Amino acid sequence: MTQVSRREFLKVGGSTLVVLGLARFRRGPAAPVPAKLEVIEMRSDALGSRVWFDPIGLHVEPGTTVRWLVRENVHTTTAYHPRNDHHPLRIPEHAAPWNSGYLVNPGDHFELTLTVPGVYDYYCMPHEAAGMVGRIVVARPVGPGAQPFDYWAGKPGTQSWHHVPDAARAAFPSIARIMTERRVHLATPDR
Repeated sequence: MTQVSRREFLKVGGSTLVVLGLARFRRGPAAPVPAKLEVIEMRSDALGSRVWFDPIGLHVEPGTTVRWLVRENVHTTTAYHPRNDHHPLRIPEHAAPWNSGYLVNPGDHFELTLTVPGVYDYYCMPHEAAGMVGRIVVARPVGPGAQPFDYWAGKPGTQSWHHVPDAARAAFPSIARIMTERRVHLATPDR
């Protein structure tokens, strides 16, 4: 049996560590973990008389990317925010409002990564009065979207805000249901 001196052992061990370190360095840094993606379809019946987001309610963790995807008709996804045609603030106060603009063709989409916890209410510009709205809860149900619809009435600086139409109010799923089910779908003819 051959004995290895301490010096030889350290020399071989050190060389091995350097080679392993270089091999790791050549691979480069670990690829970032992709954010979770949730898809919300923008739907319509064949005549365009019934329109909806599917799912209409969603519970996600911060950092989730949401993709709104047109299946039929022309739609938008637009945050309830005063910057969007004087709509009331119904997203977290420190979240940036969005407006996809008109998405015209099947397959057109808009993506947004949600990082600020709270309730995000949104609507389709041409179909809000028909009740085409949706709600996303990021982490926990806090912020203006968790308040009653007219929480802002009479407060300074809100005089130009529009009220949420009755059909839209009636269409929103409850926050409690979203927190329980995580994905809330409408009962539609094809479900």
